[in-house]
Amino acid sequence: MIIETAATSVFIIPTAHGWNLLRSTEGNGSWNVRRLESLEEAVPLLTPTDDLVLGLPLTAVLAQRFHLPTSDAAEFPEMIRIQVEKALPFSPDEVTTDFEVIEQNESGSVVSAVAVRNEQLAEIAAPLLKRGYIPRQVTVYAAQRASTHAPQGNALLIYPEGETLVYAVTENGKLSLARTLENANGEQLQLELPQFRLSAELQGISASFPNVLLDEKCYELRDAVQGILASPAEIVGIELPPAPVKLNLLPESWRRRRLQLARRLEWRKRLIWAGSTYAGLLVVLLVYLAFMRMGIGRIERQIARDAPKTEFVRATEANWKALAPAIDSRYYPVEILLHLFESLPSADVRITAYNQSARQISVDGEASTAALAYQFIENIKKKPELGVFQFDMAAPRILPNDHAQFRVEGRPR
Repeated sequence: MIIETAATSVFIIPTAHGWNLLRSTEGNGSWNVRRLESLEEAVPLLTPTDDLVLGLPLTAVLAQRFHLPTSDAAEFPEMIRIQVEKALPFSPDEVTTDFEVIEQNESGSVVSAVAVRNEQLAEIAAPLLKRGYIPRQVTVYAAQRASTHAPQGNALLIYPEGETLVYAVTENGKLSLARTLENANGEQLQLELPQFRLSAELQGISASFPNVLLDEKCYELRDAVQGILASPAEIVGIELPPAPVKLNLLPESWRRRRLQLARRLEWRKRLIWAGSTYAGLLVVLLVYLAFMRMGIGRIERQIARDAPKTEFVRATEANWKALAPAIDSRYYPVEILLHLFESLPSADVRITAYNQSARQISVDGEASTAALAYQFIENIKKKPELGVFQFDMAAPRILPNDHAQFRVEGRPR
């Protein structure tokens, strides 16, 4: 028996002054959004079977855009690792990296690489890890928003995250360049956005920004952004749900631990179902035994009720058996002797004694040879009129004159 439980999709994503927990509602395809001050509040809302995706704030990761002189995807991880080592003062074992391909041609590739320090990631997700809730995927919320709202072309995404304002450039739904700004207002944007556009152009990114996506919580900045960029800004809300992204910053140790927990959960479910099945079978067995006990009791009561009749039948049968020699001609001594004499094979076989009781008859005789004695017993057994008896004969005793002395015994069948 194999039991499959459908996993519920759950996203935890950063927002202004906290987190949002998005849970799919079974059946109607809608989503329930829960505002959280911290990840501790998410723990009682999760279950071990949830398909959890954790989106990291931009301040927790390093995101860079690289030009790689190859189009062979097999060479990307090593080349990106080298670039990340140059940018971060940590050993490769202390960070987890992943990448997405922005564009690719014969001369090379442009990739978006993201890295996170494992220690910092563990601090962020500590409330979840303590309860054994390990995400299936750890990604970057900026990449999720980019993939959702601007899967093609260039776009500028501005939204609040924690105590900062994020403005990120995306290309074909991939994160290319991102900055954070504390306590953002219109005047600060007047200073920051032009410099940000210049940084983008220096990295070979088009700064025309045909799509400007402004979070609904930053609506008061809409006029300032449109004035700076000379492009209309589209207001966007919470993604329900965010579009899937390739980036996964789940550390290898977390992967192994999650696999162990999944196996343990699977075995626990199997044991529960096995126990439930065993309990069900035990209940069925008890019901069956109770039913059989009721049936046996019913039969016993019927036997007790019919006991007088049964006893009468048994007594009558015994009486008939006792009277059989007197009323049944097959048991008459004369009739039996007649049939015995008819069974004699020749005049060389003589009956010397005959005895009969209610339960047995015996015939003593003498034959000129042992063969004639055996032929006599065979003739008796074949005689239909003597079929009410079962005859047996021991080995004949040979006399000094070579005659065979025999004894035949018969009992009612």
